[in-house]
Amino acid sequence: MFPKGYDAMRIWVDADACPREIKELLFKTADRTKTQVTLVANQSMYTPKSTFVDSLLVPGGMNVADQRIVELLQPGDLVITADIPLAADVVAKGGEALDPRGELYTHANVGERLAVRNLFDELRGGGQITGGPSGFSAKDRQAFANQLDRWLTAARK
Repeated sequence: MFPKGYDAMRIWVDADACPREIKELLFKTADRTKTQVTLVANQSMYTPKSTFVDSLLVPGGMNVADQRIVELLQPGDLVITADIPLAADVVAKGGEALDPRGELYTHANVGERLAVRNLFDELRGGGQITGGPSGFSAKDRQAFANQLDRWLTAARK
């Protein structure tokens, strides 16, 4: 799964909008699996004292954190994000993206998800769809944890 010579996968977190429960789960996972987790945000974020968890503060602005993540990620890295355009950029660069609700974005599905997202944006802009996604639930957290475990298992093979 990783390019020759690449020995340390990393998990990048689009942290400004990432649910607290997901960040907490990632902190525990980082220590348990000895996987580097980096929170990227335009505001200071809490990180526990850990060799495997750090944060990167970026200037405010539209998509600045997203651009920095894409700039720094290496093929085989995982990015935690609900932002489908960012997920598409990550996949294009050889990484994978995992939504906090547990959907893994890969070459096989990210194009379709981006097209659906763009269609919904158009419909919302025209007033045909109102409202947003449902609240984050325990079921979402479990789906994320399961997908993260599957990804980590596959990545370590």
